[in-house]
Amino acid sequence: MMKWNSFKSKAALATATLAMSGVAMAGPDLGEAQQQATNWHAIIMFAIFVGLTLFITKWAAKQTTNTADFYTAGGGISGFQNGLAIAGDYMSAASFLGISAMVFSSGFDGLLYSLGFMVGWPIVLFLVAERLRNLGKYNLSDVVSFRLEEKPVRTLAAISSLVVVAFYLIAQMVGAGQLIKLLFGLNYNIAVVIVGLLMMAYVIFGGMLATTWVQIIKAVMLLSGATFMAFMVMHSVGYSFSEMFRQSINVFAKVHDVSVADASKIMGPGSLAKNPLDALSLGLALMFGTAGLPHILMRFFTVKDAKEARKSVVVATGFIGYFYLLTFIIGFGAILFVSNNPQFIDVAKMAVTGKLELVGGNNMAAVHLADAVGGDLFMGFISAVAFATILAVVAGLTLSGASAISHDLYANVLKKGQTTPESELRMSKIATLGLAIFAMILGILFEKQNVAFMVGLAFSVAACANFPVLVLSMFWKGLTTRGAVIGGVVGLVTAVVLIILSKAVWVDTLKISDTPINPYNGPALFAMPLAFFCCWFFSVTDKSARAQAERKAFDAQYVRSQTGIGISGASDH
Repeated sequence: MMKWNSFKSKAALATATLAMSGVAMAGPDLGEAQQQATNWHAIIMFAIFVGLTLFITKWAAKQTTNTADFYTAGGGISGFQNGLAIAGDYMSAASFLGISAMVFSSGFDGLLYSLGFMVGWPIVLFLVAERLRNLGKYNLSDVVSFRLEEKPVRTLAAISSLVVVAFYLIAQMVGAGQLIKLLFGLNYNIAVVIVGLLMMAYVIFGGMLATTWVQIIKAVMLLSGATFMAFMVMHSVGYSFSEMFRQSINVFAKVHDVSVADASKIMGPGSLAKNPLDALSLGLALMFGTAGLPHILMRFFTVKDAKEARKSVVVATGFIGYFYLLTFIIGFGAILFVSNNPQFIDVAKMAVTGKLELVGGNNMAAVHLADAVGGDLFMGFISAVAFATILAVVAGLTLSGASAISHDLYANVLKKGQTTPESELRMSKIATLGLAIFAMILGILFEKQNVAFMVGLAFSVAACANFPVLVLSMFWKGLTTRGAVIGGVVGLVTAVVLIILSKAVWVDTLKISDTPINPYNGPALFAMPLAFFCCWFFSVTDKSARAQAERKAFDAQYVRSQTGIGISGASDH
């Protein structure tokens, strides 16, 4: 304890370590995790999970005989199962490790991110889910091209979906590699290749059915582990939130060598967003990005009808809301059990940074808390769950990327619909193989990249490129192909360019100059309204015969979106 006390004066936390990038939407920047001694408990539990899921994949492979089975499990998943799978897809390692670490570092601010992720779901429930299921077949491209010209609109939707998937994949692959390097004692590159190979096996052989069950199992494991951790934390404070907050403030003051009055500031909003515009931009991206994520939207086609799609969202919202409450408790639990325990403190790193540093980085707060409340065995379980979390999310992302390539670009753009289900399925598996190799290469190249920033980029692009085109195609009669394509391209390009020119990339990542060209970190506030404006302007000024026909076709689309007439569950797949 003497060594620890000598560093207390250097441990003042100015800002949340995790939120180094203002655009970060929550995701672990695991940085350069040091390779640790092999954690055999984690490896044994990881092997059990992989064995179980590969057995499910073998079973699912026998059920997957055509494109409908591959993309949507034949529409045979129930609303409850699909809701749990959506929760599994959404509760990534970014949420589990990232938000709990954010609460550990900055208190109340972490809850802002939890709420941000949550508020997107009512939009999905009331605006998107039912119409999406009634209009689409496999993915969001089916919906936006329902009454518009297929080739340009599908190409746009597929490209923007692939951009979102690519950045999300980088985040998960880097997170997985760093987690295994830290916990299992494996080399980083080997860890990334293992994730890539497992993901390839799940998707190529089992398709959506295997992916769904991997996500369900992972969701149950993650919710169970997080519940136990939260229970142990609440038990230690007499099941009183006020007592947990009071003790957290006292421990925070002691550890960071500040007054109790200063430490109490962790119970109020802090400096995650440097100005109101960044805060607003962050909120828009979190809220509307959810309704534009291709791997989440794709899950609504795995149920038989719109009623089950709505049930999926209600179930998913319940589980996700419960999970984010748990991450909040886990974050404060880490302040109580981890921050003042020398076993988890990286004293050498603290000497360099002058801040509180945990072994493996502050993103390991939840994993260290698992060790503190449940010992080696439970930490092994949580480590395996965190890894399973990444595997499940990566499988869902790969599947949505494969559908964009094979169903949109290959079957409907290149072949103009003149293809057989067998050739499309073959192209899907080739696309999956290509995406897996691509993800492994990117994971290795971006080893030191800020993962939180990558997840943030995925949400921003989804909010700026996918969401405006998707919502206007379903709700506005005046949308034309010209408006949709120009608006979508403007949203996509503006979002990516603004992020590249922001401090997070221009200064911190690329180190081109000391001053960013774009002073704001979040692009959604600027790029999303611009995308909506371009969709509107270039549609209302389009007087072509094609545009007139597209406006007239809206009534038929509206009836189908409301009633489902013209689609008959799985048979229409």
